[in-house]
Amino acid sequence: MTATTLVDVQQLEKNFPLSGGGNYLALKGIDLEIRRGEFISLIGHSGCGKSTLLNMIAGLDLPTGGTVLVDGETVKRPGPDKMVVFQNYSLLPWLTVEQNIALAIDEVFPGLASDERNTLIQEHIVMVGLGHAAHKLPHELSGGMRQRVAIARALAIKPKLLLLDEPFGALDALSRGNLQEKLMQICNEHQLTAVMVTHDVDEAVLLSDRIICLTNGPGSRIGNILEVDIPRPRQRMTVVHHPSYYSLRSEIIYFLNRQKRVKQWQAKPHKVLAAHGLEKVNLDLGFIPLTACAPLAIAEAKGFFAKHGLDGVQLVRETSWRGVTDGFVDQTLDAALMPSGMPTWMAAGGHGGDPLPIVTALTISRNGNEVTLAKRLSDAGVHSVEDYRNWLQSHNREPHTLGIVHPASMHNLLLRYWLAASGIDPDKDVHLQALPPAQMLADLKDGSIDGFCCGEPWNLRASRDRHGVPIAGDLEIWNGHPGKVLGVREDWALAYPNTHIALTKALLEACQFCSDPNNWPEMADLLSDRRYLGIKPDLIHFSTGSKVAEGSHGPTTSSEQGEPHHLFFGAGVNRPSRSEHLWILTQLARWAEIPFPRNYVEILERICNVSVYSTAARELGFEDVTYQRSAIELFDGHPFDGNDPIGYLNSVSVHRDFSVAEIPLGVPRPLAG
Repeated sequence: MTATTLVDVQQLEKNFPLSGGGNYLALKGIDLEIRRGEFISLIGHSGCGKSTLLNMIAGLDLPTGGTVLVDGETVKRPGPDKMVVFQNYSLLPWLTVEQNIALAIDEVFPGLASDERNTLIQEHIVMVGLGHAAHKLPHELSGGMRQRVAIARALAIKPKLLLLDEPFGALDALSRGNLQEKLMQICNEHQLTAVMVTHDVDEAVLLSDRIICLTNGPGSRIGNILEVDIPRPRQRMTVVHHPSYYSLRSEIIYFLNRQKRVKQWQAKPHKVLAAHGLEKVNLDLGFIPLTACAPLAIAEAKGFFAKHGLDGVQLVRETSWRGVTDGFVDQTLDAALMPSGMPTWMAAGGHGGDPLPIVTALTISRNGNEVTLAKRLSDAGVHSVEDYRNWLQSHNREPHTLGIVHPASMHNLLLRYWLAASGIDPDKDVHLQALPPAQMLADLKDGSIDGFCCGEPWNLRASRDRHGVPIAGDLEIWNGHPGKVLGVREDWALAYPNTHIALTKALLEACQFCSDPNNWPEMADLLSDRRYLGIKPDLIHFSTGSKVAEGSHGPTTSSEQGEPHHLFFGAGVNRPSRSEHLWILTQLARWAEIPFPRNYVEILERICNVSVYSTAARELGFEDVTYQRSAIELFDGHPFDGNDPIGYLNSVSVHRDFSVAEIPLGVPRPLAG
């Protein structure tokens, strides 16, 4: 506990006895330090233990495990050093504003001289702007005015800590906004330390220095802590224009939605259904709305899942790849379409948790990405990466942000490679920000980003809306790179080996269907359904120069189709490649996303399940689909030496200070239960 720490919550746990016997574990393992003068918000769904945590800090309730320290002293009881403001005001109805405040002062400072007492009362009445109402009774005040009295009464006894339990929850929007600004003013002027429980996302961002997000109960814990970097003083009408405002707001909303999804998933019956010689036939399969999800949609629509015995496949549409990552961490997903870098990234602990091996037995698509820059840059003469480098040098005082969808995506790795090979440092000359694809379009339109690297249909939409101009495609950067793969947890693959093969077979057969240009019009119509992409069919295309991209749904000749863009099937297309995943590992280490694993051979052997792919291909009669890919070489001609990955990392001119470490994967074990 440091000198700047006022509150220290250590391994806090709270059990409540149940009337029928047993206990309900509300909170478990809560560790939190609150600095002096800091404003903290606790946010989470109802029942997650926010008020329980507040009450234990206040001393209104005692923990069943762990401890709470305020100024180095263990909290054992409530006291005037920890004042609580409740949602229901808690004023004595027969006392005036002045008398309600005086009651608290008399209790805490009984020997105070009369003139000092009156000065203290009037000071706090004026502080909350109620000088005109000092002699009014509570029923003569509005809800907002009553809550001001409660705040004034709490502050008048000079507490070390102000605790607020949804203090503005019962107020109308105007009163709530005015009181929020008054509270901010008081806290800033008097350097108060405050902890507030709230359900209001905007209120949390406006008032807080840090936002503590609590997971669902039972056993609620701290799921995320957000630092609010918006400078003070803040005003409600101007804070929304700060660059961090909407990213913080989105982060909280994502967390709350994720907790809601997990709660709904836990409420469903989850009996594992076995049939047709498969260990499990009811699967939740995640994806995000991209053209590359076509094989999943086709496998569902054409009955390939059912053909291979998977009678209960549910496609789960996520809004971002982060949702897929969390789906594997909390096991709400059985399998997912994912960026090709995600298996190695999660195996190395890039997601921020313990290393989690993700097995891929199928490369679902190759290519399909593009770099799009804002039209304002094109209008300024930026038509190539060299132009962009020169433009950056002449506009070096401005922030330059480029959007990516995920740190482990090929969008990120290809964009970084493309920039670095052209003399642009992707971390110093520009800022790469992970954004959901739909957000990229909005940010491109309002000028807050220079461009993005993403899959379709987002590049075409930016071009059609005249907000963006494609500047480079993956056919130019690395033609044939792995784009999306099928991923499952390693323990899941070990628990359901026959199901894993059946899933691979269903999607491999769907990939073959998707590779036929004659099927592309039908696929565009299917993907336009709101269950998948939810956009017009003429915005969905599968190759550069394709007539489907221009809105024609008739058959096209090979000359009209242009060069294949999305590769779904063919020689060497679908087989997982250890050398490609090793290249991905080196790039993730190059940019300090992960340490380079000293045990990279073990990681590659455990995530690239070639045997499942080979079994699936053989049973489908695809034995002629062999591995025929050439050595990895991108547009700059810099060779990748898979025999000496560390030497390769040292040979690239632009990189971060990377580290090498052993990644403890543990012994492979089947999924428990």
